[in-house]
Amino acid sequence: MLVFAASDKGGTGRSVTSANLAYHRALAGDDVCYLDFDFGSPTAAAVFDVPDARQAAEERGLHAYLIGEVAEPARIDVWSETEHRVLRTRPPGSGRLVLMPGDVSGGEFATTDDNLRRCVDLLLRLNSEFDLIIVDLSAGRSYAVDMVLEATSQRELSGVGARWLVFHRWTRQHVSAAASLVFGKRGIVAGGVARGHDEEALRGVIRFVRAAVPDPESALWSQVSPTQSAWMRECDRDLKQLASTQGIGYSLVLGSVPLEPVLQWREQLITDEDVLDSQIAGRETWEALSDLAGRLTDDKFWEQP
Repeated sequence: MLVFAASDKGGTGRSVTSANLAYHRALAGDDVCYLDFDFGSPTAAAVFDVPDARQAAEERGLHAYLIGEVAEPARIDVWSETEHRVLRTRPPGSGRLVLMPGDVSGGEFATTDDNLRRCVDLLLRLNSEFDLIIVDLSAGRSYAVDMVLEATSQRELSGVGARWLVFHRWTRQHVSAAASLVFGKRGIVAGGVARGHDEEALRGVIRFVRAAVPDPESALWSQVSPTQSAWMRECDRDLKQLASTQGIGYSLVLGSVPLEPVLQWREQLITDEDVLDSQIAGRETWEALSDLAGRLTDDKFWEQP
C-alpha cells in the first residue's frame, strides 16, 4: 500500500510523524520503505539518524533518479546503518525498514513524461517488494504532489491501494490551510480530478492528522493559572468548531499526536526506551503513534463518513 504524507505548510510535523509511523509498522513486522519526496528540503535522513544517507543522496537520491541522472535511487537499511544506539539492534520479529533519501542539493521540478514514467515504475516495484510505502511530499501544492497525483491516475497503478495523510498543527492558520490544500480550488481533490481520479474515491482515501495538539487536561499544563486553563479550553473548542466548518472535522481525522517536547526539539524516532527507561518522551505520544500506524491499513477508519 502507498501512503502519501502531505501538508500545506512546513513545520507541521509531517516528516517526523511519518517516519515514526514507518518505524512502528516495521516494529509490527511489516516491510516498510520510506521515500523522501520532499525535494525542496529532504530531512528524513536526520530523523532516522543515518548520516551516510547524505553522501548517498548527493549521488543517487530520489531527485537524481526521477530526472534520469541515475538508473536506481539509493537505498539505506535503517536497522544496519543508523547511528541511533537503540535502532542499531533490530528487534526480533520486526520487518525491513528502508529509507530512500532525497537529494540534499535537489529541488522542485515540473513533471515530464519521462520522470512520471520513472515515478510509476518505482512505485510499482516497491509495492511488489514492501508491505507499506510511505511517501513524504513537499509542503503545499508542490510539484511532488502533482507528480504522485498524476502517477496514481495511471492505469498501471489502478490496482495499488493508496491513501493520503494531510498533517496540520492545531492552530487556526494550520486548520484553514490544511482544508484549502485538500478542498480548495487548486487543492488535492481538484488536482486529482483534473488528472482523471474519481472525486468520490479520492475524497475517500484522504484523512487528516492533527500534530502537536496540546491537551488542556494533561499534566504538562497542570501548573497554568485557572484563567489560562479556561482560555486553552476555549481555544480548543473554537478549533474543533473551525475544523468542522472547514470540512475536516472529527470524522475525517485519522488521529492526533500530542504536543511532545522530543518531537519538537529533536525531531527523532521515539523508541520504547525513550518512554520507559529514560522517560524523555510521553507514553501518550507513543500510544498515539502506535494507534495511527495501525489505522493506516485498518479499513474501518477509512469508511466514508
